[in-house]
Amino acid sequence: MLLLDHLAVAAETLDEGVAAVEAALGVALAGGGQHPHMATHNRLLGLGDLYLEVIAADPGAPAPAWPRWFDLDRFTGRPRLTNWVARCNDLEGEVALSPAGVGVPVDLARSDFRWRMAVPADGCLPFDGCFPALIQWQGAAHPALRLPECDVRLTRLEIAHPEADALNVLLTGRFDEPRLEILPGPAVALRATFATPHGVRVLE
Repeated sequence: MLLLDHLAVAAETLDEGVAAVEAALGVALAGGGQHPHMATHNRLLGLGDLYLEVIAADPGAPAPAWPRWFDLDRFTGRPRLTNWVARCNDLEGEVALSPAGVGVPVDLARSDFRWRMAVPADGCLPFDGCFPALIQWQGAAHPALRLPECDVRLTRLEIAHPEADALNVLLTGRFDEPRLEILPGPAVALRATFATPHGVRVLE
């Protein structure tokens, strides 16, 4: 069974991504750090049962010998919501049920966080990035449990894709999340709606 774990906002630079999200939601991000294996770094925002991640290539780290996750090597343009991540208790089992290209399990760590994640060989997840990245946390440590309360909550995650029906079929019976809706659309689009201390805010 899959559970919504976090949302990823990609940016050309971390500072640019943080500024964009803070302006959109009206709250400050906290936490985060470096991912040496992928030469990326991030900042986080707690959303209660999950969290939001702003992520970018780390210019201070040696470039990896493999593509960065979330297709960051080819990312250009404004900071925007590009991916969503689902956690599970059996990563190999979920990979086997997923479309080709979802990735190979890789052991990863940041400070005392330990997790395994299916990382695509080319950095790009199936369905043009609309299929969830799959993660399995190791131990009890999880970012959402340590981030400060900011009274922001995800109320809706909309994913539009020309092959929405096929994407829904792949997730049926594996993912029960009332906040998620996968819709047919002429182009790929991700849109997240939040309840915040400043009213309803949107990231897309």
